[in-house]
Order: sequence, then C-alpha cells, then structure tokens
Amino acid sequence: MERYRIRRLRGALVALTAAGGLLLSACSGSGGSHDNSSDGSDKSGGRTLPLPAPDGTSGSAQEEQKGEQTGDAGREVAPSPDYLSTFALDVDTASYGFARRTLADGRLPEPSTVRPEEFVNSFRQDYERPDGNGFSVTVDGARTEEKGWSLVRVGLATRAAHDERERPPAALTFVIDVSGSMGEPGRLDLAKDSLDVMTDRLRGDDSVAIVTFSDEAETVLPMTRLDGHRGRVHRAIDRLEPTNSTNLGAGVRAGYDTAVKGVREGATNRVVLLSDALANTGDTDADSILERISDARRTHGITLFGVGVGSEYGDSLMERLADKGDGHTTYVSNRDDARTVFCEELPKNIDLTARDAKAQVAFDPRTVEQFRLIGYDNRQVADEDFRDDRVDGGEVGPGHTVTALYLVRTAPGAAGHLATASIRWLDPGSRAPHEETGRLEASSLGDDLWTSSSPGLRLAATAAYFADALRHGDNRWTRLPGSLPLGELGAHADELANRSEDRAVRELADAIETATRLKR
Repeated sequence: MERYRIRRLRGALVALTAAGGLLLSACSGSGGSHDNSSDGSDKSGGRTLPLPAPDGTSGSAQEEQKGEQTGDAGREVAPSPDYLSTFALDVDTASYGFARRTLADGRLPEPSTVRPEEFVNSFRQDYERPDGNGFSVTVDGARTEEKGWSLVRVGLATRAAHDERERPPAALTFVIDVSGSMGEPGRLDLAKDSLDVMTDRLRGDDSVAIVTFSDEAETVLPMTRLDGHRGRVHRAIDRLEPTNSTNLGAGVRAGYDTAVKGVREGATNRVVLLSDALANTGDTDADSILERISDARRTHGITLFGVGVGSEYGDSLMERLADKGDGHTTYVSNRDDARTVFCEELPKNIDLTARDAKAQVAFDPRTVEQFRLIGYDNRQVADEDFRDDRVDGGEVGPGHTVTALYLVRTAPGAAGHLATASIRWLDPGSRAPHEETGRLEASSLGDDLWTSSSPGLRLAATAAYFADALRHGDNRWTRLPGSLPLGELGAHADELANRSEDRAVRELADAIETATRLKR
C-alpha cells in the first residue's frame, strides 16, 4: 500500500496560490493561534471555492522544491506539484488498544495493525473548545533532534459534551458476537457485565435492541424503550452464551435490519458491533458486508461504533466496517476498559457534532521543503475533493479531540507563513457545510520538542514515535525523521506520567517499557 508520496513544487504554484489566496485574505494571527474568520457558513453561493493555499509565492518555472516525502523508496517523484495534504478525520483508537493487549501478552503487534494516528488520538488534548457544533483549530510545533525537521501539530476539538439530560435520545442496536471464540475470558463475559451497567445508566427515553450472531444471526430483543423495561433488557443480556462459529456478515445484516425497523426520528440511531471480527462462516467478503452498512448510512443516517475484543482480533475488517459505517472503533482488553467505553464514553457521546469532517493542510513552498503526515494512511482524500460534500469524511461527537502530526523540513532561514490548516464539516442536523482555519508561522518552531514544548505536544510525539518503532522492520514504511530509541521514548513517557499522574499516560509508559524488552 502506498503510504505517502514524494512531490516537487514548481513555479506553476504561483498561479495556484494566487487563486488560493482569496480564501486566506481574511486570515491573520501568528503560529499556534486560532483563526475564526469563518462565520460558520459556506459562502460559495454554489460556486467552487479555491482550495486552501499558502500566501503568495515567488519563484520561477526553473525553481524546484521538494514537497511531500514518502516512505516508499522505490516510487518515482510524482509529476505534479503538491503542497496540500487532505484527509478524513479519524477518532478510532482500536489500534493502540490492541497493541497494548498484544504487548501485555508478551508479543509485539503485527506492523500492519499499527496505525499511528490511533495511538496519538488515544490521548485527549487540552485544545480550546468551540461553543457550538463544529471545531476549534490549533496549530503549533517544535524542533526535533534531526536537523531541519520539526514536528507540527494540527489540533481539532469539538465542544464539551452537554449534560446527559440535554442530549437527544438514543436508539442503540447492539450486535454481539456469541461465537465459540467469545467464550475466552475477557470477551463475552466482559461485554455482558458492561452492558448490564450501561443499561442502568442510560435514560428512560433511550431505546435498546440486541442482535446476536454465531453461525446464524438472531434478534433476541427488538428495539425497546428502556423506561419500564430495563428488566427485559437485563434478562436478554443474561441469556447470552457463546456457541458455534462466526458469521459476521449475517450479524451485520440482521443488526442493520433491526436498526432500520427501530429507527427513531430525532434520536441518534447507532449500531454497536462487539466482536473479535474473526469471520469464518457465511459471508466473509468484506465488500459485500460493507455495502449493507453503506446503504443504511445513506438512507437512514445510522452510524456504527465498533468495539473489538480478544487476543486474536480481526483489526482490519473492524476498521473497514467502521469507516464505511460513518463511525469509529475502539478496543477493550479488561473490565475497566469496557466500563469506560460502554458506561461513560458511549452514553456521553451518543450525539454527533459533525458529519463528513475533512481536514486540509496547505504548506507554504517558500518555507517548507518537505512534509510528511504521520498515519492516516487509509483516510486520504483527493485534494480537489476537500469541498465536495458528497465525498465521505469522518463523524465526530462532542468532547472529542483529533490530532494530526506532520514532520516538516523547513527551508534554511525560513521565516514567515508556514502552513494553514482548514477543517470542513457538515452540520449533523441540517447538513449545512461549515469551515474553520488556523495558521502557523515559521517563528513558532523555535522550541525543542523534548525539552521546552508543551506537555500535550510531547505526549502526541511520544505516541507517534512509539507507533513508528513498532512498525520498524516492515519495508512499507521508512522511519520518521527525528525518531528516538525506545529507551529514550520510555524515559519521556515516564516523565510525562509522573508530572500528569494520568493513568492513560502511565499505561503508555508501561507499554513502551514492555516493547523495549521484547525488541532486545
């Protein structure tokens, strides 16, 4: 799979940039600042607005600069100029959770299951939050230990979750894997315990349905309003027992059929798939399973939340299901993880604040020689599709932060504008498009990443370089500029954990320590 591309910037950027400058004419501020020039409305009036672009560029047709560096050493330089990076937002965290579980079992994770953006986004950041739906944009950065290379962070945040009483009601269809493999401790038993607790914490006007699947699928509880019927839901949960093989396709189809029958207007309609995603019976073709999800998404707005379990886990299939179903994935390995996901995160984040969210970062060719987006390999969007609202993006709820990290090689003596980050999303109710932007100046990259940058930036860097180390040895990826030995990363994680007293950061430090031992 292509991971990123090497591109050259040519004098032709002058014309492109002049058009793009229309978007940025109202922008102002310095690095690390928010740009609130957008009033939250799409002022295109039916016209196609220019893509975000750096400020005016000087140069001639003979001048060349390197654009986006790539990890595919055998790929030729692409023929067209490119200073844009466009991707769909992703709040998945399953890759990091599964890696922690694998390390705890005494094994290194397969490189193909390591997605750096999911490591980074497993940790909430303290970005400023907007008042309403949509996003705030924060852009900052610092110098790495590799000469000329800096780490740039694009931080996006949604509003804080409303009081539980203020959110819309939920219609949740739980699709639960009860195949034989789910009998392993830490799978179905963990799910049943968490669902029982969650049932008591949801509101009376919420609704729940339960579908199970092994070799066949069965709707064991149709969509049921919880008010006055919690006992019925508990009894359905108690009857769940593992049996036979895994017909994931049948489970997904039955789950969405049940969700469609139980669709509630004005409610958040969501399928929650809990499985080890090891399909071995019936329809095991991912594309046909995915098509059912896509139909329900387009017609009824039903989103998918995938929860992975088990020491053996079909990570790739679960990720594709969630991406196609306008949702996200997480992974739970113990009772604490499961209760956090089902009893705290899911009830609080039932609502959506943005649909089809996409980000585009425009680097200034006067100050940037090369750049590399860390991760988001499966979330790339064509630059020209940034404002095509028919192109799928990511779904994000309240209380989320999303971080994208770039390694940026600056030009010698770089000064002035460095990058502009834009985020575009659709209002979850009206589907009206909105945009917000933030800028970064080259002068904001003076701090050393590991000694003087913010704790949040150091934490994001530690998670990203940890993922990079776990992928080392797979020739599909080259090492990140400024990468550190695992021992040094562990020391940074220890320091952050001691200063923050955050359990999640301590778990990161422990995971790095385990990986260090296993790689010796």
